[in-house]
Amino acid sequence: MKSIKSILYFLSIILFLSCSKDDGKIDFTFLQVNDVYEIAPIQGGKFGGMARVETVHQQLLQENKNTMLVMAGDFLNPSLLGTVKYNGERIRGKQMIETMNAMNFNLAAFGNHEFDLSANDLQKRINESNFNWISGNVLYNQGETISLFYKVKEEKKELLNDTFIKEFTDEDGTSIKIGFISVCVPSNPKNYVLYKDVIKEAKRSYNFLKDKVDVVFGLTHVKVSQDKEILKLLPNIPLIMGGHEHNNMLVSVGNSFVAKADANAKTAYIHRISFDTKTKKTIVKSELKEINETIKSDEKVVVVVNKWQSILKTKITDVIANLEEVIFTTKVALDARDKQIRSTQTNMGKLITKSMSFAFDDYVDCALVNGGSIRIDDELEGNITAVDIFRVLPYGGAVLKVKIKGSLLLKVLDYGENAAGTGAYLQRYNVEKINKKWLIKSKPINPNKIYTVAFSDYLLKGFDIPFLSNKNKEVISIYQPKENELSYDVRKAVVKYLKVETKKLSNK
Repeated sequence: MKSIKSILYFLSIILFLSCSKDDGKIDFTFLQVNDVYEIAPIQGGKFGGMARVETVHQQLLQENKNTMLVMAGDFLNPSLLGTVKYNGERIRGKQMIETMNAMNFNLAAFGNHEFDLSANDLQKRINESNFNWISGNVLYNQGETISLFYKVKEEKKELLNDTFIKEFTDEDGTSIKIGFISVCVPSNPKNYVLYKDVIKEAKRSYNFLKDKVDVVFGLTHVKVSQDKEILKLLPNIPLIMGGHEHNNMLVSVGNSFVAKADANAKTAYIHRISFDTKTKKTIVKSELKEINETIKSDEKVVVVVNKWQSILKTKITDVIANLEEVIFTTKVALDARDKQIRSTQTNMGKLITKSMSFAFDDYVDCALVNGGSIRIDDELEGNITAVDIFRVLPYGGAVLKVKIKGSLLLKVLDYGENAAGTGAYLQRYNVEKINKKWLIKSKPINPNKIYTVAFSDYLLKGFDIPFLSNKNKEVISIYQPKENELSYDVRKAVVKYLKVETKKLSNK
């Protein structure tokens, strides 16, 4: 009897050892978001919301403890909340850091919009963060000193990573080291930022990592054409998780992929990875997950989100009473993406300038707004609320009625056209260029005539167009609207215009 028990005990030990033996294979998961500017759900609550993303995150952690939550750049700016003053200073992305900390993000790449912030504000946000940052081609330019960006904790500087290594171990003991490289598109020049070559730095980072880890992944914020170029150059990278384009995509390059989710967490990418340590083979299965109202908000994160949304509502109800009211519905996406709004005439630009003319009962010859005033860097579709308009135009500002000589107006229009790609590019209403001639209401601009133009107040400060200010003798007069007038805040004008258009449509 004892011998049978001994045999059974011995067999159980063998079975236990065989079950727990390292099989050389390991599974892990990435949850990827990118270009997230809003912490709360958008489009009337239908899509997005970081508390919903966290619910998905927790589900994936239950499925596999080896799960990483990553951000592929652009999260500190632009946002309506970022422009609001709280405790005496602009929020400038503080709400996003608090939210990401509550979600236990693992890794974030620098995006070009992180550098919208001043060096001082960006440093504050980095210091406040509990997650890791990565970029291989952006350096902190402090004049005489050029270094990696850093985090200050307890008065000590910790340099951020230009590469990142993470180690995973599964239940049977299989271990793996994975590496990440990152590069950022150099589209936001700032004095405190030194951009190095995207492709060269991607290659350098990869060569630095490849012998230190089992497999290398990308977490980037560049154009998809650059991501594809990196994968052609470095075909052993199985997956690049990228940002910048705002539209979801899964692009194959040889045996590798570039994945990008939709902006503002309308979707997130779930990448389930299987790696064989013996064959070094990586299998990537990517699932695009729509973040919508069917996903319950995580209780811990929603507390943080609600705190900041409450601050936002308190500030903007001074301008618009009913924030969640649907004021317009569109089936055609209104394009306010940065690249487009700063380089070509878009339907969003026309809508805003048309609203500016509407604010003066159309008793103006034309309307002009600088593309840099339009900060949402996104497209609006479906039901549009007042909050959406504030997201488009977070800085607000008055619409000025300006009498200006035609000769100066021609110079302004030429300057705006030549500034394509920058915030000084002009979105226009009732102005067009045909056969190299500027026309207002289909008639050539007369240099000697006085025109009445609706301008965004920022333009008359001379920041974007240096010669356009009240000091110019060809600016004949500037009407500054009173607080009770529609033109006092451009956002009021847009909201009212859209309401009128909605009423017209309903009466047809």
